[in-house]
Amino acid sequence: MTSASFPTRIVCLTEETTETLYLLGEGDRVVGVSGYTVRPPEARQKPRVSSFLHARYDRIDALKPDLVLAFSDLQAEITSELVRRGYPVFTFNQRTVEEILQMIRVLGGIVGCPEKGNALAGELRSGLERIRQSAAQRPHRPRVYFEEWDDPLISGICWVDELVEIAGGDPVFPELRHGRLAKDRIVTSEQVIAAAPDIVIGSWCGKPVRRERIAARTGWDRLPAIQAGQIDEIKSAYILQPGPAALTEGVVQLQRIMQAWG
Repeated sequence: MTSASFPTRIVCLTEETTETLYLLGEGDRVVGVSGYTVRPPEARQKPRVSSFLHARYDRIDALKPDLVLAFSDLQAEITSELVRRGYPVFTFNQRTVEEILQMIRVLGGIVGCPEKGNALAGELRSGLERIRQSAAQRPHRPRVYFEEWDDPLISGICWVDELVEIAGGDPVFPELRHGRLAKDRIVTSEQVIAAAPDIVIGSWCGKPVRRERIAARTGWDRLPAIQAGQIDEIKSAYILQPGPAALTEGVVQLQRIMQAWG
């Protein structure tokens, strides 16, 4: 089949599918992107049609897409409206590293490039394995509290916890990682104090992390992380997007933080 047998005018409502299509060499198919898109930089030249929870339907209509790509139940209202308007919509729902790699393979198939999808997923898996093997050489593993939001305190989603482990750390709330909704991963300040993390990493969904606010929380001066000045930030575009960015730049930043510990 020719490429014309597959979608050629794709709107991506989140960043990870945009980046994946560009990495597959299929960026020309992308006609509209999320306003949060930062990777790759050239994708920011495309018309911006959505935030995470809202969409400009007039802009999408003007682009006449033959496929819309979305993510998770949080975009259910947007996708329902687009289906009512007659657009084909595919909603991914990846929450683990394996599911991210599956998303890449599936997306390759959707655009008629399954070999390139498999190759990209394999390349990313190999990169993660190299980091895992490097981390295994270190004699000690720090205890890591990853904070996805500050009010209420929300611990890291599954793929983040898995990447922390690959990079050489031990998440302090591994039992919460499978909570698919943010409300399922809420923790109390007292729980964090009891967990005594060696490292605190903040990534507040696009909001700048205020290290001084973290350090000033009641009782947190007892944390090994606070005493050692191990409060770090990873921008959400690199770690909270369930796609190639998290499996490359995100995990590399985690690795650097682990290496700097101790």
